[in-house]
Amino acid sequence: MDTSFDRERMEELYLKKIEQGKSAQKLKVIPLGGLEQIGLNITAFEYGDSIVVVDCGLAFPEDEMLGIDLVIPDITYLKDNADKVKGFVITHGHEDHIGALPYILKELNVPIYATRLTMGIIENKLGEHDLLGTTKRKVIRFGQSVNLGSFRIEFIKTNHSIVDAAALAIYSPAGVIVHTGDFKVDYTPVFGDAIDLQRFAEIGKKGVLALMCDSTNAERLGFTPSEKTVGKTFDSLFAEHKDTRIIIATFASNVDRVQQIINSAYKFGRKVVVEGRSMVNIIETASALECLHIPENTLIDIEQLKNYPNDKTVIITTGSQGESMAALSRMASDNHKKISILPGDTVIFSSHPIPGNEKAVTNVINELQMKGADVIFQDVHVSGHACQEEIKLIYSLVKPKYAIPIHGEYKHRKAQAKIAGELGIPKEHIFMIQSGDVLEMDEDNAEIKGKVPVGAILVDGLGVGDVGNVVLRDRQHLAEDGIMIVVLALDSYSDQLVSGPDIVSRGFVYVKESDALLDEARLLVHDAVQGCLEKGKTDWGKLKSTIKDALSDFVWKKTKRRPMILPIIMEV
Repeated sequence: MDTSFDRERMEELYLKKIEQGKSAQKLKVIPLGGLEQIGLNITAFEYGDSIVVVDCGLAFPEDEMLGIDLVIPDITYLKDNADKVKGFVITHGHEDHIGALPYILKELNVPIYATRLTMGIIENKLGEHDLLGTTKRKVIRFGQSVNLGSFRIEFIKTNHSIVDAAALAIYSPAGVIVHTGDFKVDYTPVFGDAIDLQRFAEIGKKGVLALMCDSTNAERLGFTPSEKTVGKTFDSLFAEHKDTRIIIATFASNVDRVQQIINSAYKFGRKVVVEGRSMVNIIETASALECLHIPENTLIDIEQLKNYPNDKTVIITTGSQGESMAALSRMASDNHKKISILPGDTVIFSSHPIPGNEKAVTNVINELQMKGADVIFQDVHVSGHACQEEIKLIYSLVKPKYAIPIHGEYKHRKAQAKIAGELGIPKEHIFMIQSGDVLEMDEDNAEIKGKVPVGAILVDGLGVGDVGNVVLRDRQHLAEDGIMIVVLALDSYSDQLVSGPDIVSRGFVYVKESDALLDEARLLVHDAVQGCLEKGKTDWGKLKSTIKDALSDFVWKKTKRRPMILPIIMEV
């Protein structure tokens, strides 16, 4: 089938439709997350009565988000306009682009459009949340388009650190927006074809309203090396450490990296064990979709590990970011049920620490080295994101009227804005928008007009959104200063103090060594309560305020600490 003819015919019909339906309406670009940090990527595109949403990612909690598991975007705007939303269009299968889908789909059930491996990973997640039966899904091939209301979305082949990553050409009556997704230019990818630069150029020749380009590596000069260069490094390391067991930690989703480890293992006659739930799930999905090729009799179960000499095995594991519950961290702390680190083991970190994870990674490396392992953590990784020269190449091919840097912290996006300016895009055509901004644009002009509600919804266990700023402040307070609980009982008829006050403290002082302090505090609270009762102040709210004020002042003077004070009054 001649797909190029089909595509050209579709474009002719679509452009004709645009000319016939031209109106005063403008295209709205509304980022709902992902422009202030790495992760939480989600952007709505709205024209008339149609909204399409690109990506639906999560972010991992910051240090002060005590007890929080995940952070997902606030989709209040999408729920308020649910009748307009035509579907989620996904660029690739990383958590920061798909991780929020199972939570969001429970509130906004619309179809999902994605490439083969991306959809396979999404389906694993939907299965875990019992959403497979209720969610419409369609796998889109590269070069194929899907019509969603006033939009037509074309999937364009790119390269990234996961197979089947796509850029999107978003056609609307107001013009075309090219969204790169996360990408790099890799002429020698491990799996599949190189990025379709020709298609970027073809779209650029026909006129592009705006380019939304990945900014993650915009501060880095030059080009990002090909993923294949890591394969040569693995071969060298396997040859150098042929007498030891090799353990390699990498991102579960980096299928190309896993493929190269398996290739080296097969070349050097080693059996491969895969450890870590997310790693196992993605490798099973990638193998089933033929995005990963494992030679026969190379992969063995973890239970078979004891049947082979150490120098004939390789363990591929999660935990390259120092995550406390990941497999490598459990091995390092002797908490793994089936694998222990042995003196002489070679442990390879095939990733760079994500900003904020450096300390956790260093702790794991220290633990591994104390157990006698040889740890290698340099020159065994290449990025999946474009550096400055690749960003310039995409701009030169697409030739956008407007530039909208996306994906990354402010400094990364600012670096891309500088690149766009150097390439001749006027300063007033470069938009450093923030999450919630409504950017309205057409061929004549573009400007930010208003904001929509955005924010972070916190996921704690089974609770979604039930932990807010007040709860987090309480957790922070408890973590920093501890708690003092004051318990007393009042007679229900006479309002006289019949029991207590008793004081229980946790995380404040070591009780056995602070008897005198707590006795003095108990006496102070007793006098304060008695004083209120004698004046006829029996309202429980006033009693609790009096207890808090008196005890807080006393504790501060004695210890210069401010524990949380929780009065409990019982009626007998």
